[in-house]
Amino acid sequence: MGKVYESIDAALREFITSQHVFFVASAPLSAEGHVNVSPKGLDGLHVLGPHRVAYLDLAGSGIETLAHARENGRITLMFCAFEGRPRIVRLYGRATAHQAGSPGFAALISEFPSLPGTRSIIEIEVTRVSDSCGWGVPLMEFKADREQHPKFSKTLSPERSRAKLKESNSESIDGLPGLDLD
Repeated sequence: MGKVYESIDAALREFITSQHVFFVASAPLSAEGHVNVSPKGLDGLHVLGPHRVAYLDLAGSGIETLAHARENGRITLMFCAFEGRPRIVRLYGRATAHQAGSPGFAALISEFPSLPGTRSIIEIEVTRVSDSCGWGVPLMEFKADREQHPKFSKTLSPERSRAKLKESNSESIDGLPGLDLD
């Protein structure tokens, strides 16, 4: 039976931070817009308080979550136990995107490991915490984090990195503003 929690307590914090992957869901306000779900990993999430989490947003082929955060802030994070006791935890809340170079980014970056290709930090004010059984989630064994993203990001010069971000991260697939690169 699922449960709703008042906040992220120590046990929930331990569960959340021990997961190797989590999923982020967001959507634009437009009914014609695309709902987005993205997997995240590489030790990029930190619980900052009982109602606050943040994660590193790494450069990629799209900019959906950041664009949705800027437009409306609605976000859900889902953590599934792929090892051990079955469980799913969801964090619902309001996201704020802090682009690299902004005051918000500077205030939070010390909480995270240094990962090449970091384009922003997504900070979430958590408004609802719940769990469910997770009985349908398969058991899987973690082998290692993939190394492609950090390795590739290290090969890019600052100029090439900026050009790639401008090319694929200036707007979402629904035409919402993405990274501010002007």
